[in-house]
Amino acid sequence: MEKKSLWKKITGSREASLVIVLIVLCALISVKSPAFLSMQNILEILKNNAVIMIMSLGMLCVLLVGGIDISITSTLALAGMSIGMMYKYSVIESTLLGFVIAAAMGAVCGLVIGLVISWGRVLPIIATMGFMYIYRGLAYLVAQDQWAGADALGTFKDFALSNSLGLGLINNVIVITILCYVIFYIVLKWTKFGRNIYAVGSNEEAARISGINVTAVKTAVYTIMGLLAGISGALATSVYASAQPNMQTSKEMDVIAACVIGGVSMNGGRGSVLGALLGALVLSVIAKALPLVGIDAIAQNTVKGVIIVAVIILNVLTQRMMDKTNLEKREM
Repeated sequence: MEKKSLWKKITGSREASLVIVLIVLCALISVKSPAFLSMQNILEILKNNAVIMIMSLGMLCVLLVGGIDISITSTLALAGMSIGMMYKYSVIESTLLGFVIAAAMGAVCGLVIGLVISWGRVLPIIATMGFMYIYRGLAYLVAQDQWAGADALGTFKDFALSNSLGLGLINNVIVITILCYVIFYIVLKWTKFGRNIYAVGSNEEAARISGINVTAVKTAVYTIMGLLAGISGALATSVYASAQPNMQTSKEMDVIAACVIGGVSMNGGRGSVLGALLGALVLSVIAKALPLVGIDAIAQNTVKGVIIVAVIILNVLTQRMMDKTNLEKREM
């Protein structure tokens, strides 16, 4: 059996290619700003980008079944704004209850979208575009021209400052992010539900013939996406000590970009939790690095876009090499 060279091993794996990209980016940035790779800065990057990283898991599942969801930040805003106002008017005080309510609201929002798409046969882009406006509008209705600041949130804002879940070593927000990735890795890799998600995305008709309830899988996937968006709404409210109806506007594109960078196919059936994580990390590093290296604020989006396109092109080339290698193996 012919042994693969190190280069072929790297170019034959999307995840390995992204690790190389991440290392190169960090090395280049640390030349300009040596403090970039300090543990404190790394933890701060993870904490500030936890919302994108967590929602990338939900988007991974949605994309795996061949769908898309551009309403996620509106769901986030509705959930975050709702609990923010509850804290402001002392309807609730418990931090745990705030997360439970936000998660439940997000799950309901996702369930409604899932039912419209799976049972109503509405195209995902059309359905989620409509709900993007509906949920964002509801967030503004909940706000009633108000917002919940640090004083109004009481002890809830302290959750993002505490290390209690991480045994005093790791911030609570990072701990929740890690738990989410561990759970999704296990579910997608070793459970029947995870296999069903891949099967539906690979070939929906074949999945249906084989006995998989395609409608239920799609509904569940959008419900999970909503659940994570709700949790992210609570996290964003705590991290930024503020609940506003316009929170995280347009960040759904970053979530989708993180998945695409991570090698998740928008046609469904292909992608991994590790890929989504690496894609989110690449975006997080870029977002933190651009101001540090002196890129003007006006030009940051342009530079960010160029880097994202370059990484995606690398990803496409890697996938082509993998497909070519697999084809050669079948011909042998």
